[in-house]
Amino acid sequence: QVQLVESGGGLVQAGGSLRLSCAASGRIFNINAMDWYRQALGKQRELVATITTGGWTHYTDSVKGRFTISRDGAENRLYLQMNSLKPEDTAVYYCRMVRSIMQSRWEYWGQGTQVTVSS
Repeated sequence: QVQLVESGGGLVQAGGSLRLSCAASGRIFNINAMDWYRQALGKQRELVATITTGGWTHYTDSVKGRFTISRDGAENRLYLQMNSLKPEDTAVYYCRMVRSIMQSRWEYWGQGTQVTVSS
């Protein structure tokens, strides 16, 4: 099993910054990618950023140039540095890990951390 615990959320004014952290524990091997998702009230969960084991990153258009995803393999932590925050970034942010071995694939999710950006 894998456990993911997010932290770092909070209330910030527009234009401010936050750094989210996701601590991973358990069967942390054969990882394909780790992601940050977010879900605003009344909206579907959306992918924010992805980082693969090889270091390839991908961002949704709305956060490009403002958010940076990174991973510390030694500490088994995933980060999301969020700068120039906007009210529309308000959401619960979730960490996800994808593992695969041959034909088997597993997804793990954290419990989420609330980010609120005031105007």
